[in-house]
Amino acid sequence: MNNPATATLPANYKPTEKEKYMNAQMLEYFRQKLLHWKAEIIKESDDMLHELADEGGLQEPDIADRASVETEVALELRARDRQRKLIAKIDEALDRIRIGEYGYCEETGEPIGIKRLEARPVATLTVEAQERHERMERTQRDERE
Repeated sequence: MNNPATATLPANYKPTEKEKYMNAQMLEYFRQKLLHWKAEIIKESDDMLHELADEGGLQEPDIADRASVETEVALELRARDRQRKLIAKIDEALDRIRIGEYGYCEETGEPIGIKRLEARPVATLTVEAQERHERMERTQRDERE
C-alpha cells in the first residue's frame, strides 16, 4: 500500500480517472478532504453547544416560548447526534485509508469511483451495491408491514 503520509499534493490537485486508482496522491487528497470535513463538523457542533448554553431559553416565563425553545433544543440535539454518527463514518474512512482499503467496495471489492467519493467521501459501496442494499432494505421493510 502507498503511504498517504508521504504524499504531497500539488496546488489545486484533483484526482482524475486517468491516474492510477488510489495512488498516494489520491489517498492524501481524500485524507485531507475527510480531515477538513471532520474539523468543520466539530466547529459547527461546538458553535451549536455555545449557542444552546448562551440562550438559557428553558427559563422562559411564557409556556409557548419555553415550548418553542425546547423544540429547538430537541432539533439541535438530533442534528448533533447525526453529526456524531458522521464523524464516526469519517474516522472509519480515515482508517480505511490507513490500511489501504479506502475507495474499494466493502461488498464487491471493486473501485467505488472518484466521482462518488468526491460526492460522498465516506462511501463504502459502489453505486450498484448501494442500490442493491437499499432494495433489500425496502423489501425487508415491506415484508414486516
